[in-house]
Amino acid sequence: MAGENQSMNVSKPWQDLAKARQERRPFNSSQSHAISRMLKRALDIIVAAGLLCLLSPFLLTVAAIITLCDRGPLFNFHIRVGYKGKEFGCLRFRTVNADATPNPHVTVIGDILGRSGLDKLPQLINVLLGQMSLVGPRAITKEELPRYGEHAHAYMTVRPGLTGHWRTGGRNDASYQNRLALDAEYLSNWTLAWDFQIMAKTLSALLSRQALLPRLDS
Repeated sequence: MAGENQSMNVSKPWQDLAKARQERRPFNSSQSHAISRMLKRALDIIVAAGLLCLLSPFLLTVAAIITLCDRGPLFNFHIRVGYKGKEFGCLRFRTVNADATPNPHVTVIGDILGRSGLDKLPQLINVLLGQMSLVGPRAITKEELPRYGEHAHAYMTVRPGLTGHWRTGGRNDASYQNRLALDAEYLSNWTLAWDFQIMAKTLSALLSRQALLPRLDS
């Protein structure tokens, strides 16, 4: 943990965000960006509502399987920091046995949901509630904020994403520092067209054969 804090270097995009805050103006505050952000929110509502309706048979089936397996809760709630610093319960389908021990057992359906990312589909509800966006930076916990120092505000200027550049960046380095760099890159170069590209890559990954097959332990 300490190594992650010491190795963090402030990149140019984060410096731009800090400067924008000091000048009391929002980052990318031009009229075109303001309109784009309104369109982004409208797109969030339309797509999230449409997907919930379209996927309702699948979601209800998954909900029934999870509930009937051990009569446990349907969702797990993970507290995250959202837009303007407001905390919210980030929804996920439960993927482990209800009687979870210090070493919880992942269920078969939970393994498929977790590896494919389908366990996050309930977060479409978070999107409708305005707590998340379809695409955005990675949602973080309150405890993570100090790691970003004076730049922690950058994550609170937008809504965290159901998916994002941090997931589709195509880099092998999965370190904490790299995830931060990917988020900084997204925040400084964001466009609606880029959001569409990220959603397309995410959908492609969800539909991959490897993601949907159960894991076979050796």
